Amino acid sequence: MSMHKSLYQAPQGLDSLESEPDIEIEIEDPESVTIGIDGMEIEIGGEDEEGFDDNLAEYIDDKVMNQMVGDLISDYDDDVSSRRDWMQTYVDGLELLGMKIEERTDPWAGACGVYHPLLSEALVKFQAETIMEIMPASGPVKTEIIGKDTPEKREAAIRVQADMNYQITDVMNEYRPETERMLWGLGLCGNAFKKVYYDPSLERQVSIFIPAEDVVVPYGAANLETAERVTHVMRKTENEVRKLQVAGFYLDVDLGEPNNTMDEVEKKIAEKQGFRATSDDRYKLLEMHVNLDLEGYEHEDEDGPTGIALPYVVTIEKGSNKVLSIRRNWNEDDKTHQKRQHFVHYGYVPGFGFYCFGLIHLVGAFAKSSTSLIRQLVDAGTLSNLPGGFKTRGLRVKGDDTPIAPAEFRDVDVPSGTIKDNIMTLPYKEPSQVLQSLLGTIVEEGRRFAGAADIQISDMSANSPVGTTLAILERTMKVMSAVQARIHYSLKQELRLLKNIIADYTPEEYSYEPELGDRQAKKSDYDMVDVIPVSDPNAATLSQKVVQYQAVIQLAQTAPQIYDMKYLHRQMLDVLGIKNADKLVKLEDDEKPLDPISENMNAVSGKPMKAFIYQDHDAHIAAHQAFMTDPVVTKTIGQNPLANQIMAALQAHMAEHLGFQYRSQIEKQMGVTMPPPDKPLPPEVEVELSRLVAMASQQLLQIHKGEAAQAQAAEQQKDPVVQMQLADQKLKEAEVQRKSAKDVADNQYRMTALEAKTASEDAALTAKTNMEHMKLQADAEKHAITDRAKVASEKLKLGVEVAKENARLQGKK
Repeated sequence: MSMHKSLYQAPQGLDSLESEPDIEIEIEDPESVTIGIDGMEIEIGGEDEEGFDDNLAEYIDDKVMNQMVGDLISDYDDDVSSRRDWMQTYVDGLELLGMKIEERTDPWAGACGVYHPLLSEALVKFQAETIMEIMPASGPVKTEIIGKDTPEKREAAIRVQADMNYQITDVMNEYRPETERMLWGLGLCGNAFKKVYYDPSLERQVSIFIPAEDVVVPYGAANLETAERVTHVMRKTENEVRKLQVAGFYLDVDLGEPNNTMDEVEKKIAEKQGFRATSDDRYKLLEMHVNLDLEGYEHEDEDGPTGIALPYVVTIEKGSNKVLSIRRNWNEDDKTHQKRQHFVHYGYVPGFGFYCFGLIHLVGAFAKSSTSLIRQLVDAGTLSNLPGGFKTRGLRVKGDDTPIAPAEFRDVDVPSGTIKDNIMTLPYKEPSQVLQSLLGTIVEEGRRFAGAADIQISDMSANSPVGTTLAILERTMKVMSAVQARIHYSLKQELRLLKNIIADYTPEEYSYEPELGDRQAKKSDYDMVDVIPVSDPNAATLSQKVVQYQAVIQLAQTAPQIYDMKYLHRQMLDVLGIKNADKLVKLEDDEKPLDPISENMNAVSGKPMKAFIYQDHDAHIAAHQAFMTDPVVTKTIGQNPLANQIMAALQAHMAEHLGFQYRSQIEKQMGVTMPPPDKPLPPEVEVELSRLVAMASQQLLQIHKGEAAQAQAAEQQKDPVVQMQLADQKLKEAEVQRKSAKDVADNQYRMTALEAKTASEDAALTAKTNMEHMKLQADAEKHAITDRAKVASEKLKLGVEVAKENARLQGKK
């Protein structure tokens, strides 16, 4: 039997299956049948091969499995025993919530049974403040871009944020109620858990709340990730278990009748929450996320079994100690066998061990003392108003013994003397002022310690500096701020688990071409971004955030030139929850890439402009320069009172393009792409990059100097004076060339004469004849060279005269 499961589904995450399964049977071939139960597909028949997600309890030997169960149950009992004191404090503290109206008979029937609301008040405030912080109306998720910021990633971040917030607020209709229940349990006992998995019956991800008493971990565990065991205690009806057995999710074994007994802790919890705790007709299942070295499924390397325990999920029915399922708890393609995490631990105040402390542990003693004192004060007032005492045996009041109504007089038979001699009231006192003062002190200390105290605005001057108010608020909210930071961290882990599941079941492509901000994302969008909560871990309440921003605004007024006032006011509007803040205050980050003409139009109308690193900066700069120097534009803008501001905005925008242009040139010179401008760099990377940029900037400087020199020379060529100087220079160069040619001819003549003179006497006649011939040749060549030099000189003189005449004529013009 093989079963197709979700990659991120918790093995026992099927609590939400309906009581009536929707069973579909599809005959694929004569030897196999596929059964669909509430979205889960079970293939029966066919090849009898063990699949990765199969229930290993079907293959493991009974002897090995029984030994494993004995060890696991023993470990579970030890884990429960190790947290007994913590659990007892939690159970006893539930009574202080006053969920039941107590009818007291001690010290007399009808004595005061009121509970002081110190614990309930702190708990309700914590739940209300936290849910409003982590679950705004728009959703709890915002995104961060992974790696280099590009337009594609920026659009993907917007789509992922919209899609996840839509999934959590609209599709996952259980998320907010489960989160509010989680916050109640978190504040009460200090611990709460969320279980995140894919539910095939709903065909979507779910996140359910698990009370702290239903999650058991070993004493020495530091966190869920490193714990050797994490046991989720579940209660399922006989029908629910049978349904999962028929579906093949649990092993089909006889569990007998459910053991309907409840342990003492379960009874106390139920009773103190106002429920009758007599019996429970459900099975108690232990879903144990544990590391095991199973025989036949050992971790192996090239040398054989290593003895390393691997993560499994084992489900055991507690009453019969029978195994229902054993499944692998790592991803099939994960060669490191890392444990898949399905739980998220929320903690209130960390203690010495795994379990944190909650309001019951922190202010439970204050609540108990306050309850005792308020009862004493009420009982003292009752006794003072309706005192009791002694009367003589013979004294008779005619009528009944009901209290005397106002203006009523009754007949009394007095045996002797006066009435006051036959009646003596006990000396009851008025409620003690000392007890009342002590009650106020204890309540105030408890509220302060629990972070539920309110600031006494009446005690503060209206002219108090914002810094003073902020300091008082910070001191008052310090405990709550720390708690909110822990919740922020845990919520980030939960959102990442949800992101992974949503991404796995997101289509590879869009079903239609989405607009920016549409609630549609594809799988690759989720790979480019990370998700974080919208909550601010540095501020616990709205008032704290408002005071912080007021302090910054006051500080900015002293030096507005160093602050981004638009961004500051925009953040203030976001904190106040003002809708459409992006339309009220425009920021450069809100801008989209525009063409140069649109940017020119925005400059004229006073709208912000922004350059982007990937634009054609040469084209933008050229278009803006042409716009600024256009006579028609300058004439029209010159009549505008804001002309200076318009031109300054354009100049600043051009400077931004110029900066990006220079950056691009430096990158070309280095041959590598630089990191994004706003990305922080490690010190060693920054140092090395600075050296490369310095070398590239010097090379670029030399290139720009050469280009500037060439441009300057080309400009000078157009000057008439410069042209005359160039003509004189050419004439001088020609004269030098003529003299050089004459010297060459003279030297050649002398060398020829010397060679003729040293000829042999035997060839005198021939030499003489040759000499005469060569002399004639030399004379002819000499005259030719001389003539050519004269002609060149005459041409140069004529050119100089023409140039002078042209210069004279141009000067007259």
